[in-house]
Amino acid sequence: MSETTEPMVAGLFHVAVKTNNLSQTVAFYEKILGLRNGFRPDFGFPGAWLYVPVAGGPAILHVYAGGPAMGPDGRAPLQTGAIDHLSLACRGFHGYVARCRTHGLDWREFIVPNTTLWQLFVYDPSGMQCELTFEGAAETGPLPDMSPGRAYVAGSSFFDAARYPSLS
Repeated sequence: MSETTEPMVAGLFHVAVKTNNLSQTVAFYEKILGLRNGFRPDFGFPGAWLYVPVAGGPAILHVYAGGPAMGPDGRAPLQTGAIDHLSLACRGFHGYVARCRTHGLDWREFIVPNTTLWQLFVYDPSGMQCELTFEGAAETGPLPDMSPGRAYVAGSSFFDAARYPSLS
C-alpha cells in the first residue's frame, strides 16, 4: 500500500537578493541585522549565505552577484520589484535603532494598529526594504517614534542609492 503525503508549505526556506556590491550587502546583513555569513556552495558566481546566529540556525538569506544576478544592462536591478519587503521577527528594537544611527542609515518606525507589534524599516544597499518586527510588550524603552519624517508610511520609499553609507 502506498502512502502519499499531503502537499503543504512548511515554512520559508530563504530569500534571495541580487546585488551589485556583494561586500557592502553582506556588511549590511552582518553589521546592521546581525546575521552570520557562513558556508555557501560554489555555484560558479559570487555570493553569500547569511545565517540566523544561533546554533544550527538556517541560512535564511542568499545574496548573489555577477552571473545570474545581472540584468540585460550588466547590472543587478535596484529595489524590490514585485517583492515589497523582507520581514524578520526580531528583538532589541532600540539596539537596532542605535545600529542604524551608528552606521548612518536612514530608517522609519511604526506601531501596528490594534496590536503590540513594533516595526523598524531600513533598506539594504540594493534597495531591499527590510521590515524588522518586534513584540512591543517584550521591549524596553520608549515607544517607536511615530512623528512625521520618522514614522513609516506604507508605499512610500525613502531609499536613496546615491546617499547610502559605506558599511564594508
